[in-house]
Amino acid sequence: MTEARQEVSLGMPQLPAPAYPAEVRARLEADAKEVIARYPGSRSALLPLLHLVQSEEGYVSRTGMAFCAEMLGLTTAEVTAVATFYTMYRRKPSGDYQVGVCTNTLCAVMGGDAIFDRLKEHLGVGNDETTEDGKVTLEHIECNAACDFAPVVMVNWEFFDNQTPESATRLVDDLIAGRTVEPTRGAPLCTYKETARILAGFPDERPGAVAASGGAGHASLIGLKLAKGEAAPQARVVGPRGEAPTDQPQKGAEHLSSHEAPQQTSASDPDHPAGPAAEEGE
Repeated sequence: MTEARQEVSLGMPQLPAPAYPAEVRARLEADAKEVIARYPGSRSALLPLLHLVQSEEGYVSRTGMAFCAEMLGLTTAEVTAVATFYTMYRRKPSGDYQVGVCTNTLCAVMGGDAIFDRLKEHLGVGNDETTEDGKVTLEHIECNAACDFAPVVMVNWEFFDNQTPESATRLVDDLIAGRTVEPTRGAPLCTYKETARILAGFPDERPGAVAASGGAGHASLIGLKLAKGEAAPQARVVGPRGEAPTDQPQKGAEHLSSHEAPQQTSASDPDHPAGPAAEEGE
């Protein structure tokens, strides 16, 4: 245990945050000045600067907060208040892949709680904990604004829709093994540090990544298309949980990821008021 950690564990005052190495400091300072120049008031740059220091260490360390405070003329208390308020800022070392399971109401009802419990058991970690190999950090998260595709899992803020405990388990196994996984929609995956740099406002220079990152899912856009007088996207008929769709989405619709698990619909749910049982009673 380091001296600083011993003091914290004993309730003693913390030592001053260590400084970044000179070469790291010079690089971050150049990036920070570029970010600050985008804003009429320097303190408005705090959020992207926190992402910037997170891209360096994989979390917002005391060193990172001291750096932000110095660059913006703020106190470390002001920086800490912001860093501890927003959940996208990690306060301790994290894995290469941040796996977030939505456990808000709809996702929970559709199986989010079961997914989260399965992953905790499978990975041997609890909420906000990282696997021993440093690959995966697991946490339950609030609504991802993707209720149409519940239950939803996010990896470094990319969507994996319509999950089951089985598909989510395959997903984390593939991440740990280094196999390529494709989000249901959005840009290809990158590491958590790389994601943090993009969130700091620096361009994603991977070929095709920017073009792939835009747009909501097809289900989310149906109401908007109808409101604009456009034809709604073709309905997608899915079978029982875990089975493939019986037809293909219309041209241009979002693809199924290799880890997407289609859910039951009223057409295949015998207990649903509009399901087969109701038709038999007519």
